[in-house]
Amino acid sequence: MVDKIQLGEQWYILATSSPADDRRRVLKHEDMFALFDRFGDIQPIGMGEEGIYYEGTRFLSHQELRIEGVRPMFLNSTVKDDNGLFIIELMNPDLHPDGKNTVAKGLLHLFRAKLLWNTACYEHVRIVNYGLKEIETSVSMEFDADYTDIFEVRGFDRDKRGERLQAQPGGRELLLGYRGLDRTVRKTRITFDPAPVNIASNRADFKLTLPPKGEAHLYATIHCELEGRQVPATADAADYFSALTQANAVIGSRLNDRCKIVTSNTLVNQWLERSASDLVMLTSTLPEGDYPYAGVPWYSTTFGRDGILTARECLWIDPHLAKGVLAFLAATQAAEENAEQDAEPGKILHEARKGELAALDEIPFRRYYGTVDATPLFVGLAGAYYERTGDLDFIRSIWPNIRRALDWIDHYGDSDGDGFVEYARRSGTGLEQQGWKDSHDSVFHQDGRLAQAPIALCEVQGYVYEAKLHAAQLAKLLGHHVLAQRLKDDAQLLKKNFNEAFWNEELGSYVIALDGSKRQCAVSSSNAGHALWTGIATRDHAEKVADQLLSGDFFCGWGIRTLSSKEIRYNPMAYHNGSVWPHDNALIAAGMAQYGFTDKAMAVFAGLFEASLFVDQHRLPELFCGFSKRPGEGPTLYPVACSPQAWAAASVYYLLQSCLGLSFDPDKSEIRFRHPQLPSFLETVEIRDLSIKGATVDLRLQRYPNNVGINVMRKEGDAEVVVVT
Repeated sequence: MVDKIQLGEQWYILATSSPADDRRRVLKHEDMFALFDRFGDIQPIGMGEEGIYYEGTRFLSHQELRIEGVRPMFLNSTVKDDNGLFIIELMNPDLHPDGKNTVAKGLLHLFRAKLLWNTACYEHVRIVNYGLKEIETSVSMEFDADYTDIFEVRGFDRDKRGERLQAQPGGRELLLGYRGLDRTVRKTRITFDPAPVNIASNRADFKLTLPPKGEAHLYATIHCELEGRQVPATADAADYFSALTQANAVIGSRLNDRCKIVTSNTLVNQWLERSASDLVMLTSTLPEGDYPYAGVPWYSTTFGRDGILTARECLWIDPHLAKGVLAFLAATQAAEENAEQDAEPGKILHEARKGELAALDEIPFRRYYGTVDATPLFVGLAGAYYERTGDLDFIRSIWPNIRRALDWIDHYGDSDGDGFVEYARRSGTGLEQQGWKDSHDSVFHQDGRLAQAPIALCEVQGYVYEAKLHAAQLAKLLGHHVLAQRLKDDAQLLKKNFNEAFWNEELGSYVIALDGSKRQCAVSSSNAGHALWTGIATRDHAEKVADQLLSGDFFCGWGIRTLSSKEIRYNPMAYHNGSVWPHDNALIAAGMAQYGFTDKAMAVFAGLFEASLFVDQHRLPELFCGFSKRPGEGPTLYPVACSPQAWAAASVYYLLQSCLGLSFDPDKSEIRFRHPQLPSFLETVEIRDLSIKGATVDLRLQRYPNNVGINVMRKEGDAEVVVVT
């Protein structure tokens, strides 16, 4: 189980045992997600993370299907490619082998199917008799609901909890409930069809009589309810088949309403298809638009940094997602100072949480702003969105938010006026480290001493540089010419100062950070690769960084480690000090390609492709361990990584875009390829329904020994495909 920890400096996912099943199955829809074992059950063992969750609370903590009181034998289980349906196949073990009504193993086939829709989990169980005689048997389902907050599952310790309500079994229904300290009553309503022969506070029993080749069907629907709130699942989908029909229609529409990619390599196609399905599953529809939740199970909510970078990685195939991210973050931008939330005017959200702990402010994350990088990344995404779409009307609508973000960068972000953006936690309970590597020990000096705040991170200066260049372009388009020139001048000065202050010749790289005394934290890390992504690196320095990141100290064969293996705090099993993160690699590869080092970007692409061959369902997790690649073995998984994780799912699209040198000029309706290349494992790539300014094209790219040929297979509307040499 996950041990409990006291509130402290680290928001740490504590694990004192292994996960119950490394082949767990994940479903998500809107604010509801579920983790099952491969049998389709929920068991309170291992780390105890399995369950059905809604708005940050676990509404079902135990579910088991039994036949004659014992667990069926496992045959197979899978989540369909579109993530819409979880299918499990089981069979009976030998039942009553020494007594009456003996049933030999394998005579009964049990099929389970589960799906999430709105606020309910729908389940269909089919039992078929493949024997030669009639079989009488019993099937039961066991249930429990502990109503723990996701932070409690992660290890947060509470002094007091709310009240479990008495279970109410009866007829076709079992009602479980909990009254929280936040005065909210949360209920789990389980309905059955047909009615059980017996129903108790934690169990429903069914009696079956099956002739040869006969079958029986059982349905269970688990509704998550908040007292006083309408339950859309009850109104929208009365039964399993209605929910399945609606889910298939919506998922199919979302998968089809975007650019599609098919390659000559079926294994790459499986990676692409899983990534597309994961992004659709993780994306929730908010009042402001679509938003990709960060990851399941620990981060299934809105995160500013994660949403921005996910949208950026797949901007070329789905710009609509970036628009939703920008609109939501503009709507939730901080308007005033609040030390406990690490909030300041103009600052962009780090994360927003629902649930009892957030409502009571037992955790600071109800609406929390403790991130130093989301604000410049927000401005950068706005600029990139315009470059992709030419949608100046939308940019105009969020221009006040962009201006406030720029003001935050110049004043609160650079509180000491030295030209660099730093962070120092103000909240007594918030995050100590506020970059993307937010582990408490992720920023340190060469001798291992932790850096003291305020801390200026290497990559953040690059984000600010890019943000100001993008904002300068947008300001010019909107007629603010004086501001545009000032922003451009600021960016150029920042680039000069950055290369003087952050470069370390002995390391041959940019240092990870400057500490509160402006001393270099002379540590070689993947953060330096982000300086290439944003363009703040000089060309000479960029080449040295790129070479170093592909050396054996960093590149483990599967990808680039977060930290050089020569550093004192290097640990290939650490969250941020030696592991491999797909999104980090994708950004670095994009930076390499921008400086003309596309061959190096393709090496990163190849490493992550090979990793995708070994992971379950071709799904790249949030991170994996940084151990060196060994012949015949896959990457070593990190036990509490989110999988799926949005920015990991989107990484494949950014890797492909980087190798192709793909960009857009919406003012000229041009789709541009700059020195396109394809890695050796891709002979051809077909890109269908690639859009620009209302026009769409289908393209076929063919790899040749010295170049890539591009054939326009279909064009509708005014669009041009241009190869830039």
